[in-house]
Amino acid sequence: MRLKLVPLFVALLPLAACNIKSDSGTEVVAASSGVTDALITQAPEGEWLSYGRDYGEQRFSPLTQVNDTNAGQLGLAWFHDLETARGQEATPLMHDGTLYVSTAWSMVKAFDAKTGALKWSYDPEVPRETLVRACCDAVNRGVALYGDSVFVGTLDGRLVALDQKTGKVQWSKVVVPNQQDYTITGAPRVVKGKVLLGSGGSEYKARGYLAAYDVKTGNEVWKFHTVPGNPADGFENKAMENAAKTWTGKWWELGGGGTVWDSITYDPVTNLVLFGTGNAEPWNPAPTAREGDTLYTSSIVAVNADTGEYAWHYQETPEDRWDFDSNAQITLADLTIDGQLRHVALHAPKNGHVYILDAKTGQFLSATAFTAVNWATAMDPKTGRPTVNPEARYEKTGKPFISVPGAAGAHSWQAQSFSPKTGLLYIPVNQAGYPYLAAKDWKATDIGFQTGLDGFQLSMPADKNAREGALKATTGALIAWDPVAKKEAWRVSQISPWNGGILSTAGNVVFQGNAEGNFAAYTADKGKQLWSFPVQSGVIAPPMTYAIGGEQYVAVLVGWGGVWDVATGVLAHKAKKQRNISRLVVFKLGGKTKLPDAPAMVKMVLDPPPLTGTPQQVAAGGELYGRYCNVCHGDAAVAGGVNPDLRHSAALNAPEAIRSVVIDGALQHNGMVSFKSALKPEDADNIRHYLIKRANEDKALEAR
Repeated sequence: MRLKLVPLFVALLPLAACNIKSDSGTEVVAASSGVTDALITQAPEGEWLSYGRDYGEQRFSPLTQVNDTNAGQLGLAWFHDLETARGQEATPLMHDGTLYVSTAWSMVKAFDAKTGALKWSYDPEVPRETLVRACCDAVNRGVALYGDSVFVGTLDGRLVALDQKTGKVQWSKVVVPNQQDYTITGAPRVVKGKVLLGSGGSEYKARGYLAAYDVKTGNEVWKFHTVPGNPADGFENKAMENAAKTWTGKWWELGGGGTVWDSITYDPVTNLVLFGTGNAEPWNPAPTAREGDTLYTSSIVAVNADTGEYAWHYQETPEDRWDFDSNAQITLADLTIDGQLRHVALHAPKNGHVYILDAKTGQFLSATAFTAVNWATAMDPKTGRPTVNPEARYEKTGKPFISVPGAAGAHSWQAQSFSPKTGLLYIPVNQAGYPYLAAKDWKATDIGFQTGLDGFQLSMPADKNAREGALKATTGALIAWDPVAKKEAWRVSQISPWNGGILSTAGNVVFQGNAEGNFAAYTADKGKQLWSFPVQSGVIAPPMTYAIGGEQYVAVLVGWGGVWDVATGVLAHKAKKQRNISRLVVFKLGGKTKLPDAPAMVKMVLDPPPLTGTPQQVAAGGELYGRYCNVCHGDAAVAGGVNPDLRHSAALNAPEAIRSVVIDGALQHNGMVSFKSALKPEDADNIRHYLIKRANEDKALEAR
């Protein structure tokens, strides 16, 4: 039996072999202690060392013990319930028998990968009031491993290095420009002794960037901004000077957006870092007189890994006004295209197209819609530049526009996977539209979402037919995409959008959790369901797999939440009404562990006071709710489950109570900060009248 070849310096370190075999027949060995660039580049087959397993971000495992002939025998090996009842989005990492995972509120835990015994736990104690500047729940997508350290970005803007064995803090740095407009939810990547990390904030007043920090000290090594600053201050480099030519107005006063809140991919072949950028800020271009492409928003950008120097960019959504971030995972692959072997980047961003670019030069090779699209009417076959539907420029027409896909994206952060064995790209697809309408006379404030949209006029009406129509049109799918043939190979239709990320393996298996609360396995070549396990809460996180002690394990975080839950109102319940049950679940063949019975759902009965406010008060309150409240408490005051449903609030009966919360910040310790910088006491009362009206409308609707 031959051992897998590993670099000489790794081979000289102690290795402990186990008897899991890969698809090639090689025996899987445990890695050395200490994670290196070489180890991540050629990841040991039984380990998962980086967010996408290796630098290529393929999320493909060569393990085959669990395969299409026996996946139906999977059972629960162990689980661990979490103390953070928010959305769970992280990918666990496994090295040297230890499973590392971050949870909501940026907490980190280390487990014995075989038994599930907790080794250590770290809580960065993120202030709960940070939620006011976090667009999409208190989520975290994962940690990074390098040397003897674990790196995590915290929601309040810190980068923290922990000791892998003890969880003790090695160093901690605030790495965001300020702690009013920026958050961190993405997983760091580590390349050549540097931690790569960006931030969130494109709905606030953030200026996007990707930065590199020294692994030993946390000191900044380089930073590449994604949008230009105030021209009066000069430009950091030629790339910013060129980008400024594509902007108009005073964009810098609101930061500009373009944040790098998720996708970061290092390519060892080219020594380039490829990363995705977010939308321009605000979404509605009119308030800042914004015209043009607004580089480098909604783009893929490549920079030199050593210096951060600009190499190339490709903008996927010019003049973005729909929140079509390009922050979905970027995957590297070698494909034969038009008879030529090409080293390419595969990307399926929010705007609904699969892009194939040359990874070295950024040359556009193709863009093909993988779902229904109406914001663009055509795509230039040579450049990939879209022809924008004139009706989609809602700030110019003054009319509502329902875009397909919508702001949640045809594909968002939930990770895709590419299998070199099947040649297919597996994408979790959201099939959901979103309405856009420019707000009149909109001006920025220093708190809350800064999108420039009229959230009140666009809210879901208390109309049975309207709701049923929207629910019917809102679905999801797992699709297998052939990037060479540029077409769908197979699909699994799903009841709801906002399903989990994907794992593919050499055992011809694809794994995904879904919004219904099931974790399932399918054949990678045909999409036939092999197995499903009820995990009692919606799954949005991506799974991973590892091997230890002669057995293969599959792990995934469970916990419904994220932007779909907090912001979409009745659509958040498309799969079913459910509560957040946050836990880590780990499976193996023949696993016998049982989950405890799920807590019974408590039916919330609407019992609001009668409406006493005037129509003018209700309208004023609705406009304020649509601007400041719905991003957390749900469209039209219908909450998804993670945050409180204000239609049931006891404060509806007490004007002084709602003022104490909204104006005085009485619940700041729970994340509900004071809005007194933007609202007056009478505004809080108007919001109360709006909530009473909405509660009475829905009570009558339920009665019918």
